[in-house]
Amino acid sequence: MRSKIHNVLFICTGNSARSILAEGLMNHLGGARFRAFSAGSRPKGDVHPLALTTLRNLHVSDSGFRSKSWGEYAKSDAPAMDFVITVCDQAAGELCPVWPGQPITAHWGLPDPAAVDGSDEDKRRAFTDTAVTLKRRLEFMLSLPMDKLERMAIQHQVREIGSLK
Repeated sequence: MRSKIHNVLFICTGNSARSILAEGLMNHLGGARFRAFSAGSRPKGDVHPLALTTLRNLHVSDSGFRSKSWGEYAKSDAPAMDFVITVCDQAAGELCPVWPGQPITAHWGLPDPAAVDGSDEDKRRAFTDTAVTLKRRLEFMLSLPMDKLERMAIQHQVREIGSLK
């Protein structure tokens, strides 16, 4: 019997860095169990080049990403989401669309690596640190026995992951 593929939407305001990293990492780590998407409340229109570089450095595909609005995933013909996870504090505080299917929601706030001032090395380090934190959180999420846990237990666990460093 084939197990369910869980759709996950990662949201950030600009959909150019954190949510892109989360989408790429989840698609890489999630195998046939998870399919990730990303979007923004006010998308910048471009993916930050260091997000793509960071994914490449982690041996994750850097192709096919685009900065897009969360409205694409609130439409009736959009893939039904099982999880919607905000990865920035600003997006977490915004009034989100109503997601079809009542997905499990969580907030995994992280500092914006694109906002780091400093040397090129400081900026690269910020993107790498963000990616490593997301990778840890995703690995923990992937370790949850989704097929054995009840919805409320999964919701609690996924929300708790946001406090992991």
